[in-house]
Amino acid sequence: MATRPSSSSNECVGSAYPFRHSPSAHQRPLKVVPPAHLSKIKFSVGSLFIKSIHLKGIRAHQDSTVNFDDGINLIVGPNGAGKTNILEAVHLLCLSKSFLTSNDRYVLRRGEPFYEVEGHFESDIRGSVTVRAAFVPGEGKKIFVGGAVLERMVDLVGRFPIVVFSPGDQRLTAEGPEFRRRFLDNIVSQSSSLYLDHLLRYKKVLKQRNELLLSARKRRQVPDAVLLDSWTQELVLHGAAIIADRIRFTEKYAGHLERAFEQISSVAERPTIVYTPFADHLATPENASDLYQAELERRRQSELDRGVTLVGPHRDDLEMYLDEMPVRRFASQGQHRTFGMALKLAQYDYLKERSAERPILLLDDIFDNLDPARIGAFLDILDSDVIGQSITTAARKEIVYNHLGSHPCRTTFVETGGLVLEKEPTDVLIGTRDSASSD
Repeated sequence: MATRPSSSSNECVGSAYPFRHSPSAHQRPLKVVPPAHLSKIKFSVGSLFIKSIHLKGIRAHQDSTVNFDDGINLIVGPNGAGKTNILEAVHLLCLSKSFLTSNDRYVLRRGEPFYEVEGHFESDIRGSVTVRAAFVPGEGKKIFVGGAVLERMVDLVGRFPIVVFSPGDQRLTAEGPEFRRRFLDNIVSQSSSLYLDHLLRYKKVLKQRNELLLSARKRRQVPDAVLLDSWTQELVLHGAAIIADRIRFTEKYAGHLERAFEQISSVAERPTIVYTPFADHLATPENASDLYQAELERRRQSELDRGVTLVGPHRDDLEMYLDEMPVRRFASQGQHRTFGMALKLAQYDYLKERSAERPILLLDDIFDNLDPARIGAFLDILDSDVIGQSITTAARKEIVYNHLGSHPCRTTFVETGGLVLEKEPTDVLIGTRDSASSD
């Protein structure tokens, strides 16, 4: 494995410091394909990493500070200690929300009047940037970048690209289409602010159109034709743009997925993804609007009968195959796990290419269910030039240490109650995988 320069090893600064402002302030033996294939891509890739983060009132953390290196970082501790909460806070500073819940009240530590998170980022593109998030129940959440409050929290998306591996990733291949739509939207939104804008507008229009359809159904009346046509036109405008971007994305992402699968799989299977928004027609970015309009007209009576919009990006699926066999129905447990890991590695690869920066990589207790060979292959990738900063949680440091050997890895220890330590506690408990609700 290649060595990586590191400013420290096996260290963590555990001292806390008070925030300068209150939350209401408005201031500014497995086959491993070497990942060297990415060196052939003719573009310059910059560095991005988070140097430190301060958590106040976040779940298990009353007041904690964690420092990071720009390479491999490991967070070790027992169940419920607060390891996952640190990753959750980093994600919040990058995308304005937790990857575990959409409700900030669940992020807030029990009994605390507010939460506050502040992180210091270093970027070859943006330089040194401080990001702060503050939430007060009843008042909402505010995001500050460089001391200036963002008018819209979604304006944070894409500035600091990030990818998360978690135990919940198995739902991407094994469960319903809503998880795959969310995965797809996460990637494309981080790489295209226009896509995110269309997505937000589409959701608003969809809500209004559904309310109109449902209200008419309850009254057993036909909805106002002019109003329904108006909402339908808006729906097609934004929905077709979303469909077109999803088509373009899947075409580009397919190659990233194949390469990622080769890196972690010892079996010569070919992964494919298929996005088919209209079952009876081959959709392209050019004909998406016409096809969407026609499909809405064809399903209009059904929508009137059921009081809901039945066609559009909110109903689509991203189908996944291994050697032309549907993963969801026929894949083994191991194949599900491998495919899910490949999806996230491909996401990292795609975002790196689109943003010209190495995204921050978060890995939440993913090694417990992997065999030693696959753990080793994955850690080889983390310790290569392909990946920039990674932050991994684990109940036992040996899972990572045994494979990294003497290679640099900054380790932070977290005890029950969110206590962050720079040295390993003598009475640290050896636990199993943390649950999202408790950690």
